[in-house]
Amino acid sequence: MSELLTIELIPQTSWYKNVRSQVSNEEWERLKKLTASRAGHRCEICGGRGSKWPVECHEIFSYDDEAHVQRLVKLVALCPACHEVKHIGLAGVRGRRAAAIAHLARVNGWSNADAELYAEGCFEQWHRRSRHAWKLDLSYLEQFGINGDGA
Repeated sequence: MSELLTIELIPQTSWYKNVRSQVSNEEWERLKKLTASRAGHRCEICGGRGSKWPVECHEIFSYDDEAHVQRLVKLVALCPACHEVKHIGLAGVRGRRAAAIAHLARVNGWSNADAELYAEGCFEQWHRRSRHAWKLDLSYLEQFGINGDGA
């Protein structure tokens, strides 16, 4: 494994403002294919693959908590199980939180209790960040010939 699996909760005030919502369908498809190909169609965290489709494209953002800027820093290929962990809030809505916690614990070599404590901290951060409006910085996409102005 190249890195630990982490939870990345998007502030509620930024929901639906992401790469997919800001680029054309053709550009999104091209980004997904490039990301999957670069990773050899394997998850960049656990090395696994999904049964329905091998990997999904996930956006990694950094957050400037002072200026309230959400900046795209990377696109990664993740298996569906690791991707579900990244969006564990959605997993919970879908009734899959326990499975996501179990995967998080397994990949990181943690106990389920440790994974739950970690998730709790992530949700506390999410609540703090969700109090603010965020400016979306997609300048990362300029390397792919896509305007990164954001919304």
